Amino acid sequence: QLVESGGGSVQAGESLRLSCEGSGFTDSNYCMGWFRQAPGKEREGVAAIDSDGASIYLDSMKGRFTISQDSAKNTLYLQMNNLKPEDTAMYYCASGDGGKWDLTGSYNYWGQGTQVTVS
Repeated sequence: QLVESGGGSVQAGESLRLSCEGSGFTDSNYCMGWFRQAPGKEREGVAAIDSDGASIYLDSMKGRFTISQDSAKNTLYLQMNNLKPEDTAMYYCASGDGGKWDLTGSYNYWGQGTQVTVS
């Protein structure tokens, strides 16, 4: 089970940190990802991190978003800086055990999402 938190309504240029608590960190080889979905659009991969700590980002997120994890706390984070109105979306965390990081089919478990609204 994955539970996201930390979403909210902010002004452009402000920051938010999303958290995702769950059990995906117990596997020896896992991949944890953040996705987002805006109304009328497909769910897209934002960033992912694996059990070795290697991270990858959607190109447009580089430099603004940072994914991190605290395995001891079973928590995944997404630090989002300099937010823009186009970042408005429902943000989901997901866990999987491999596959292409930005494909939803690579993940087995999903959270319910946390809404981020930037005006």
